[in-house]
Amino acid sequence: MAVIDLEQRAKSFLDNRKRNIMVILLIVGLLVIIGTGLYTVDPEEVGVIQRFGKYVHTTEPGLRFKIPFGVDKLTKVKVKYVFKEEFGFRTLEVGQSATRYSQRDFSGESQMLTGDLNIADVEWIIQYQINDPIKYLFNVRDVEGTLRNLAESSMRQVVGDHSVDEVIVLTRQEIAFQTKLILQQHLEDYQTGLVIRNVNLQNVTPPLPVQPAFNEVNAALQEEERIVNEARQKYNQVIPEARGKALQIIEQAEGYAVNRVNRATGDANRFVDVWSEYNRAKTVTKKRLYLETMEEVLQKIEKIYIVDEDQSGILPLLDLEKGGS
Repeated sequence: MAVIDLEQRAKSFLDNRKRNIMVILLIVGLLVIIGTGLYTVDPEEVGVIQRFGKYVHTTEPGLRFKIPFGVDKLTKVKVKYVFKEEFGFRTLEVGQSATRYSQRDFSGESQMLTGDLNIADVEWIIQYQINDPIKYLFNVRDVEGTLRNLAESSMRQVVGDHSVDEVIVLTRQEIAFQTKLILQQHLEDYQTGLVIRNVNLQNVTPPLPVQPAFNEVNAALQEEERIVNEARQKYNQVIPEARGKALQIIEQAEGYAVNRVNRATGDANRFVDVWSEYNRAKTVTKKRLYLETMEEVLQKIEKIYIVDEDQSGILPLLDLEKGGS
């Protein structure tokens, strides 16, 4: 009986051990499935699923599941993140007080030949996003390297179509805009899945040996612009005033002309009326004209003398009002 009881205990122990091993294996299997099958896609990303290397589908942000054990491969692509590439310089650290840049020489990227056969040192950045993750992952092997090569080629093409003064001072925004258009067209031709958001010219200067001469030229251009602005300001002050005075003189002349014409017309009509009266009564009209004329003339004379034909001397008229005062 003891031997049978021992055998039963051993058999029960082995059964429990097998059961525990099975439970452990099941738990481990579940953990492996969860660990390799469940995944999370962040809000700014999408998940690209490949099954045995072949693209299957794209998943949106959230908690997702894929076939575990390496059957499905997940690649997360940041489709809402704005990436940046720098040319002619590198930013090492962006601080609150100051930004630290690399001291390496990147003149091979920045020095370019302009349309008038001068050299300009152009530093610029491009900002881009991934708008098609499928093209981004599978069409081009080295997307970032291709982007940098195309960006540098596009910038050199545009700079080569402009003079050094246009590149440094005059048409920087136009150059950046043209570069953006050309670069975007190249990226679409290569089907990279990238879209250019912005191209900015950061620092455009002449090479170091000729910088003093260019600074003098820039100072002369600024002085010219200042003089032109002052001349325009003076023009805007003087010309409207002169036009106003000219308009005033013209209006005065027109009013004077109207007045003279009206007075001449009135004098002519009055003369015609007097002439008509004179023809009807010559004597009366002649006396009336004489008296009216004398009345008008005598009002302007200070002293009046009455002369008698029979008197040898001249008797002045006594001014009673003046004498009385």
